[in-house]
Amino acid sequence: MTTTCTESRPAVPHTVATIGVLFASICFGLVPYFSRGLTEQGVAPYTVAFYRYIVAAVVLCPVLLANRKAWRQIAWGLSAGAVMGLGWTGYVTALETLPASTVGVLYMTYPVFTLVIAWALFADAPTRRASIASGLIVLAALIAGSPASVPIEHIPLLVMSLAAPFGFGFGICVLVYKLSQIAPLARIASVSLGSVLGLAPLVLSSEVAELLPRDRTDWLLIVGIGLVTALVPQLIYTVCSPVIGASQTAVVGSVELPTMFAVGFLAFGEAITAPQAIACALVLGAVAITKSRKTRTVSTVLAKSPKQ
Repeated sequence: MTTTCTESRPAVPHTVATIGVLFASICFGLVPYFSRGLTEQGVAPYTVAFYRYIVAAVVLCPVLLANRKAWRQIAWGLSAGAVMGLGWTGYVTALETLPASTVGVLYMTYPVFTLVIAWALFADAPTRRASIASGLIVLAALIAGSPASVPIEHIPLLVMSLAAPFGFGFGICVLVYKLSQIAPLARIASVSLGSVLGLAPLVLSSEVAELLPRDRTDWLLIVGIGLVTALVPQLIYTVCSPVIGASQTAVVGSVELPTMFAVGFLAFGEAITAPQAIACALVLGAVAITKSRKTRTVSTVLAKSPKQ
C-alpha cells in the first residue's frame, strides 16, 4: 500500500528563490549606474527618482484599483511613497558628486531610521541585537563620511543623502504597521504611485532640459532605472523572499552594498579606500548580527500574504 504526500511545497524551489533574491538585490545595487548616467545628461535628480517609480505605478495601477475599498491603507501607502520619492532625490543628488560606495554606505543606514521611527511612532522598542547592529551601521556611516574619506565641503551632500534612508525607513514602518491588510502587489503599487504623486509637482514645474537626456540613446537609462532597479526586482522579491525567509533574505540581500562598490569601481573608476572597505564590512557584519527567524525586512513585508 502506497501513501501520497499531501504536504504543500512552495511554488518556487528554495535554490531558485535564493538566486532570485540575490539577482534582485544586485539589481537594486545598480541604481548608481543608471542615476548618474542620467544626471550627467542634465536630467534633474527628482526627475530621475520619478522615472524610477513611474513604471511600477503604471503597470500595477489595476491592482490598486482592485483594492480600492482599502482606501485607508492605500492612503498610508501613498504618503509613504511620497516621503520615499522625495527623500530619494537626496540620494541621487549626492551620487552626482560623491563616490557610489560612500553614498551606498549611508543609504544602508535605513535600518537605523526604521528602528527609531518604529519606536517613536509605533511604540515598537528595538531589541538588544538590533540596537548593537544599529550601532555598527552608525559607526560605518561615520567612517564613510569622515573628513578622511570625503572633503569637508561635501558634508552637506552627505547630510542630504540621508533623506533617502530616512524615507525608506518610514516606508518600511508603514508597510509593517499599516499595509498588512492589503495584497502584496497593492502595497508596491500604492508606494510607487505615492512617489510619483509626490514628485509630480517638481517634474511639472521643470524645464524640458531637466526632464529629458540630451542623447536619445540614453532613454535606455530611463527604461533601465524603471525596470531593472525597480519593477522587475520588486516582483522577484515578492515571489522569492517568503520562500527563503526573512533571515536569509536579509543576508543574501546585503549583496546590494558590494554591488554599489563594484559599480563605482568598474563603471566610474572610483578607488575603494580603506575607510570605505571597513564601513562596508561593518554594515555586512550588522546584517549578520541581526540574522534571526524573527527578522523583518521590507521584502518579506511586501511579499507576505494579507491577514485574514
